[in-house]
Amino acid sequence: MHKFLFILSFLFGGIIFSQTPDNPWRIFIGINSVDIYPTGADQNTTFSSQGELFEDFFNVADHWNFGIPAISLSRNIKGGLSIGLEASLNKIKRIEGQTDSDFSYYSAGGYLKNSFLLDKKISPFFNLGFGYTSFDLSKSDKLNLFSKNLHKTYSLGLGLDFNLSEKIGISINSSYKNPYENYGVKHFSHHLGLFYSFGIPDSDKDGIPDDRDSCPEDPGLKEFNGCPDSDSDGVPDNKDSCPEEFGLIELDGCPDSDGDGLSDKDDKCPEIPGIIEMDGCPDSDLDGVSDDKDECPNINGDPLNNGCPWPDSDDDGILDKDDLCPEEKGNLINNGCPELSNEVIQTLNEFGTKINFMAESDRIIGRKAINALKEIKDLLDNNPNGNLIIEGYASSEGDEIYNRKLSERRAKSVMDYLINLGVNPDRLQTNAFGEDNPIGDNETIYGRSINRRVQFKTKF
Repeated sequence: MHKFLFILSFLFGGIIFSQTPDNPWRIFIGINSVDIYPTGADQNTTFSSQGELFEDFFNVADHWNFGIPAISLSRNIKGGLSIGLEASLNKIKRIEGQTDSDFSYYSAGGYLKNSFLLDKKISPFFNLGFGYTSFDLSKSDKLNLFSKNLHKTYSLGLGLDFNLSEKIGISINSSYKNPYENYGVKHFSHHLGLFYSFGIPDSDKDGIPDDRDSCPEDPGLKEFNGCPDSDSDGVPDNKDSCPEEFGLIELDGCPDSDGDGLSDKDDKCPEIPGIIEMDGCPDSDLDGVSDDKDECPNINGDPLNNGCPWPDSDDDGILDKDDLCPEEKGNLINNGCPELSNEVIQTLNEFGTKINFMAESDRIIGRKAINALKEIKDLLDNNPNGNLIIEGYASSEGDEIYNRKLSERRAKSVMDYLINLGVNPDRLQTNAFGEDNPIGDNETIYGRSINRRVQFKTKF
């Protein structure tokens, strides 16, 4: 009895875990007792082994034989069903009349076990098994695994698991072992000990171990590697951009209410079919501006004008945005402004005859020329609609190329002077003609002097 208590204290000193679906593997270690008397194998039992006749074999007053170890390894299959292997060793002692007799006993085999959880602490179970049992009657000091009394046995057992905590427990069970061969020994085998269960945890209890669970903290589905599909749209939550709304697989689980191929969360017009490039909104007039931003959604317009066509207020064919005179009819060359009248141009040229230049010079000198330019500025102010071309000329002295450049400088000198007086530079343009179109005889001093001039005409 002291030896039995020592064994129990040793076993309870370890860390032992109870078997659950979370910890499907179990190792059991304990003591065993072989009990032959209740089966009817008493003093009159006969064993046929090694050709000898054994009678009066067991001492009826002491038919309990304790031994170690009893071990098993099992694996939970589903629910309370497990499959395992077990083995035990023992000594059959105290044969009447032979006080020094010890016979080795061992048993090994496989079993199916089914448990029923009554509460968190107690689990009754039954088991069915098949294996081999040996009573070695040779009195050998060595363990003889293949003695002549080795026989097949079928077993049926009942037991209780006591769960000390979520993973710790004690197991006790009794099995009746019936031999297949007629020389076998019927007997009971009792086991008492602790079990150690282990395995990969399943934190979210969804039946998928954490090492294979893509969402170990959230109960999920096997087909999604343990991840849930809250909206049941076929897209697991960890890949679902809209996990609370039933959606389409091709849109990462998001809905598309208007069926335009853009998910509602990205669609600025989720109830109206639209164009993906326009954030799901339609463009009814096909002007490149979506209806939600188009101030004229049914009229093809310009994106720069918020989807509306540009107006032409004066109906001169030039849109207001390009028309420098949007309230007066003009022409394209004049940027939408009307031309200067012939009378105005004639007057300008009359003033222009008073602007002459010294030979090889582009300087404006003399009171007469300066007053003429002031008159021109006043005339342009009084006729704001129309642009002016300033043409520069030269006499024939010198090189032709030089004279053309000189005439260009003269025209620009007049333009700069008018700008300094306050004329809008957008109304002015220069052109250079050099020796072309003389109005005087270049063979005379007077003719050359009047050829060094500027002329004006309206801008077409």
